Amino acid sequence: MAISLTPPGETPPCEGSISEAHIERPDGGIWEHPVLWATVVLLGSLVVAGYFIARIFGFT
Repeated sequence: MAISLTPPGETPPCEGSISEAHIERPDGGIWEHPVLWATVVLLGSLVVAGYFIARIFGFT
């Protein structure tokens, strides 16, 4: 096994990152809010289920 000359917790010079810090993206608006989309899907499925329940009991 090779002996490491780099102290623990430090990155060796040959493996350092040369990239710049990334620019933080702005908020994606409505597309990045999963609770909203889960609510829309849940309400839509309840409407469809309600339609079939109404058909079973003869309301439509």
